[in-house]
Amino acid sequence: MAYEKERLLMVEAQLRARGIKDERVLSAMEEIPRHLFVSEDLKEMAYDDRPLPIGEDQTISQPYMVALMTELLRLKGDEKVLEIGTGSGYQTALLSRLASRVFSVERIAALALKAEKALDELHCGNVKISVSDGTLGLPGEAPYDGIIVTAGAPEIPQAYIGQLKTGGRLVIPVGSRYSQVLQLVQKTSSGIIVTESTGCVFVPLLGKEGWG
Repeated sequence: MAYEKERLLMVEAQLRARGIKDERVLSAMEEIPRHLFVSEDLKEMAYDDRPLPIGEDQTISQPYMVALMTELLRLKGDEKVLEIGTGSGYQTALLSRLASRVFSVERIAALALKAEKALDELHCGNVKISVSDGTLGLPGEAPYDGIIVTAGAPEIPQAYIGQLKTGGRLVIPVGSRYSQVLQLVQKTSSGIIVTESTGCVFVPLLGKEGWG
């Protein structure tokens, strides 16, 4: 309850006011306590309009970017979603409220363990976290209705295209190590359609099909 006012203000001032319209996304962000996914000394900044460090040279993304990426997936509730980069687990928790099943891949075991604890506390029972090279996706559970990537890639890994259902949507930042453009990739029966959304800055996507 202590953070409820801050959470509602975040949704109104940072999300609705900036064009986020998906009511399911907005409701999930009103519900999920972002402060549970940051360290004790950063809790007072949990609902600020900025990313925050979570250790291991990783970050929890700015709330607006989280909402925008999630909205681009256009989830209805019955989808199977792959998340690349569990990080703090905040995005994962939101996806758990918006999709039927969520598979999340994290390359850093310590972050995966922390995220699992937070997700268990919120009873996110439809989430499974794996520790592996996220640039390869998670072929054992493919195909996916949606894939969301929370790290910047030099190009779109072909593994993601292969693991996406026809009609599915992939949201991924693509560019340099220091600056990217958020891209929406839609897979159709005749190929893929790529639409650019907005500029962004994410940590680099490391791995075999990423930055090496």
